[in-house]
Amino acid sequence: MRTIRTATFISLDGVMQAPGAPHEDPRGGFAFGGWVAPFWDETLDQMMGEAMGADYDLLLGRRTYEIFAAHWPFQDDEIGRTFNAINKYVVAGPDTPMTWSGSHRLEGEAADAVRTLRQTDGRDLLIQGSSEVIHALLAADLIDAMTVLTFPLVLGKGKRLFDDRSRPHAWRMTNTRLSTTGVVVSRYERDGAVPTGSFGADNPGEAELARRARWAREG
Repeated sequence: MRTIRTATFISLDGVMQAPGAPHEDPRGGFAFGGWVAPFWDETLDQMMGEAMGADYDLLLGRRTYEIFAAHWPFQDDEIGRTFNAINKYVVAGPDTPMTWSGSHRLEGEAADAVRTLRQTDGRDLLIQGSSEVIHALLAADLIDAMTVLTFPLVLGKGKRLFDDRSRPHAWRMTNTRLSTTGVVVSRYERDGAVPTGSFGADNPGEAELARRARWAREG
């Protein structure tokens, strides 16, 4: 069975839209495309390489695939050669042409298609971008590990890494590092159910009981 993992750029408020360039994805009036670039340096480049790993196939949503397919086939750097050589599994309908060498269409509901692919033998499935695919897989509890690169910015609006469909889950941090430009790179693995506890008094007083009753009435 394959492992499904992500490597995702986010802002402090969780936005992941259009990190690479101004024209990457301006939908919804997003005005800050390219917000990753000012923080990039050799150290972060190395850390990103470690986050992606050395043995994977790509798992992409339609829009991220179209962005990648218009760029990476024409690049001859290390990451371009890797991306061009590996398999690209794409959650997309028939209107999206699979023009990039090594591309494979996953049809139907994203979670169902990826669940079937996950059961096959092969390399890790690495998700880049693809917020809608991430949302569907988090809702179905199909993501095994996440590397989150958190940039010291608040973007205010835009597509986010998590939405309210995400399956409640504990995640265990297995590694974290800080780049020279202030980017925090952390890896998380699934770690069971959400633990809870309480700092409240064992014997709540009248004021606390009244508060609970009032909030219960308010709904």
